Amino acid sequence: MTISTGDKLPDAKLVKMGDKGPEAVALGEKLKGRKVALFAVPGAFTPTCHSAHVPSFIRTKDEFAAKGVDEIICISVNDPFVMKAWGEVTGATEAGISMLSDASSEFTKAIGMSFDAPPAGLVARSKRYAMLVDDGVVTVFHPEESPGTCDISGGEALLAAI
Repeated sequence: MTISTGDKLPDAKLVKMGDKGPEAVALGEKLKGRKVALFAVPGAFTPTCHSAHVPSFIRTKDEFAAKGVDEIICISVNDPFVMKAWGEVTGATEAGISMLSDASSEFTKAIGMSFDAPPAGLVARSKRYAMLVDDGVVTVFHPEESPGTCDISGGEALLAAI
């Protein structure tokens, strides 16, 4: 079943790159008592993700902060090494966006947002979406119909909805 507005996100284990290598991140703890903009992409370095989705959240980061959003998190079904490199190349890390890996696709599957596109080399990947989460509960949810579009899941669209 696909996650929707009003649902509580599962307490998934994601991974980020720390100073000494990969570090586990308990999503439930990260969301507890906080307002977080969370967006997911089909793959790091893929065209729409790289040129539209991540840049839209870099552009709007200060506006999210002004609306009381504590953190912006990008999730992708890539390994944490790729997510670290992608965050550095796009400027997302420098902008303060947290780049988290759902390498096993566990979180993505748990919220019903996985898809496969074997011709493009994408298997067990995440559909594109953005959501606002308040204390672990989804308050705004914007899933894209097509993984190659970034219309309702971009930073500006999510910002306009809050």
